[in-house]
Amino acid sequence: MSTETVKMKSIWYVVGLLLLIIGGLVLLGGILNLISPPEHKTVLANLRPDLWWGGIIVVFGGILFFSHRNSH
Repeated sequence: MSTETVKMKSIWYVVGLLLLIIGGLVLLGGILNLISPPEHKTVLANLRPDLWWGGIIVVFGGILFFSHRNSH
């Protein structure tokens, strides 16, 4: 029998990857709304929440992803 050790990734690595992907999509949507504004604007559209939250999610996801990338 072979005794191989399986190195598992941390759950925070996966969460960071998912947040990077979702934050990137939100940020991309915000950039597209900035380039081509929608016909009907919402009340707080001038604050650009999609850009802010997309950026925050990408930064937080990047912190989680890169800090737990090499952990086992």
